[in-house]
Amino acid sequence: MSDWTPLDLASARDEVILITGISGSGKSVALHALEDAGYFCVDNLPPELLRDFIRLEHQRFTHRVAVAVDVRTAGSLPTLLPLIEQLRAEGLSVRPLFLDASTDALVRRFSETRRPHPLSTAPVGEDNARALIEAIELERELLADLRDIATVIDTSQLRPSMLRSWVRAMVGARETRLTLVFESFAFKHGVPLDADYVFDVRVLPNPFYIRELRPLSGRDAKVADYLGQQPEVNAMLDQIEGFLANWLPAFEEDQRSYLTVAIGCTGGQHRSVYAVEMLARRFEGRHATLVRHRELESRD
Repeated sequence: MSDWTPLDLASARDEVILITGISGSGKSVALHALEDAGYFCVDNLPPELLRDFIRLEHQRFTHRVAVAVDVRTAGSLPTLLPLIEQLRAEGLSVRPLFLDASTDALVRRFSETRRPHPLSTAPVGEDNARALIEAIELERELLADLRDIATVIDTSQLRPSMLRSWVRAMVGARETRLTLVFESFAFKHGVPLDADYVFDVRVLPNPFYIRELRPLSGRDAKVADYLGQQPEVNAMLDQIEGFLANWLPAFEEDQRSYLTVAIGCTGGQHRSVYAVEMLARRFEGRHATLVRHRELESRD
């Protein structure tokens, strides 16, 4: 490998998406989505080769690169965090994307595919292989520092088509200091693992109990009109907006790229969907915003 020299990154278009995460969480799906979006992609690149790889692709006028790094190169992971900071200091846009999923979802996926977990083989000097859950928990520990600096997507409830859509939306968002992600969900299906803030709107009037509104969603005009007329709904939206507006500057100072705000109700169909749509409208003039409806999109 050649000696270290600063990269010549004069073009603002230069970008590296660094995909990592828990085994079984969908890294291959995300990488294929980026490949379809025009990124030059490489899987399982050792971190110590990342700089030379970027330099080579830059010389070939490849400005959009996606690299998948996982626990199979765990021995090199401690060098990855300072390398990311070095590359950013040289003007390169490095956007770490971490895919996660609940342990139950991961166990189910490994059982369905019958593939072994990368950390399930017996370590040198030991006779017994790790149980699947033990391997998953060890992987979480090894990747914890990388997760802390990355944009996280919880794939526990996502079909591959949904994950592809979310990844394309994230990389397609206009570049700002901070992108707000508003996500609706149903508490009965679990709180999203990627949520930075969670707000519970189950105390608000529920359109589910109005027969003509039950089959509709919070994106439909009739539901929106009904909820918009409820004083407590507007009061809660005002308070959530005020809280976020007060603390967003601190997140920007902390160099955060994404902040995920999850709004939950019972079924993820009416109140949480409406709240996400309204909050996104309130912030879209001030920040880049993305909207996700976990339960609705899982039915499409």
